Amino acid sequence: MEYTILGKTNLRISRIGFGGWGIGGGAPVLRWKDMWKADDKLSKQSLLNAYENGINFFDTALIYADGHSERLIRNTLGNTNIIIATKVPPLDGHWPAKNKDMNKVFPIDYIIKKARESYENLGKKTIDLLQLHVWMDDWFESKNWREAFAILKKEGIIKFVGISINDHDPDSALKIVGSGEIDTIQVIYNIFDQSPQDKLLPLARKNNIGIIARVPLDEGSLSGTFTHKTTFNDWRKDYFTSDRLKITIDKVSGIKNKLVNEKRTMSQIALKFCLLKNGADVVIVGMRNSNHVTENVKSVDVSFTKEELDYLVKQRWIRNFYPEDV
Repeated sequence: MEYTILGKTNLRISRIGFGGWGIGGGAPVLRWKDMWKADDKLSKQSLLNAYENGINFFDTALIYADGHSERLIRNTLGNTNIIIATKVPPLDGHWPAKNKDMNKVFPIDYIIKKARESYENLGKKTIDLLQLHVWMDDWFESKNWREAFAILKKEGIIKFVGISINDHDPDSALKIVGSGEIDTIQVIYNIFDQSPQDKLLPLARKNNIGIIARVPLDEGSLSGTFTHKTTFNDWRKDYFTSDRLKITIDKVSGIKNKLVNEKRTMSQIALKFCLLKNGADVVIVGMRNSNHVTENVKSVDVSFTKEELDYLVKQRWIRNFYPEDV
């Protein structure tokens, strides 16, 4: 495993991180009624396997099955020296953020209350990184986030702070990233959606803000395992409709045919792309069984020729299959 310091924090994290959405069983209040189908036994095995393979960065959220993901991490790895990031959900329940009045989305008392809930779920272990689960730069001037974070740090509940940026909208956080007042950002970044490279990532690096890449496998398509006959029994049945699935598979197949070989899988290629120079500090990926862990941890060893990297950069394909609002 490779490790790095996350931005200006003193956190030494594994470059492959464990995404805790799937192990929590999803979050029904988000976009769809049927979320991930999770099995606690398999989830615990995955968590243990991840830790044993050098993963020490675990990203979760209070909204993931009403704290179940947080509690599962605590119950499985609570006695280990891991680094945990979690998130405060928006009060109005909107993903992505829509309301420009931060008092309606993240009131000061609400941020503090939800952070304390996560603190309890995590076994009263100081939260290494607390993030707001949505963001818009219209909130930048608000005192809410500044005061809430300051109080939580003073109480010893959190160490560092960050934001999770709206889906496929990296420019919605340029003001706060430019200010340098937060420690990290979490953003969708993958072979298809390279848009954060336009403005956001260079600005984050300039201000030494840690970069966490999420959705590196494009909700599973970049794992290379989907076929035209693939069906879904979770929320992705509304994300990858038949027409969308066909287009996506055709694009992924082109990458597989050119780059996959006996030394690297499609998933490993996709994860390593996010970690290349000028990319993310850490990539978080869902690992709902131990086989996923075993494959993903080897991503750090993948390398590309200049020709291969140029090819991957040309696979940029900006589109948003998520609904505009909840």
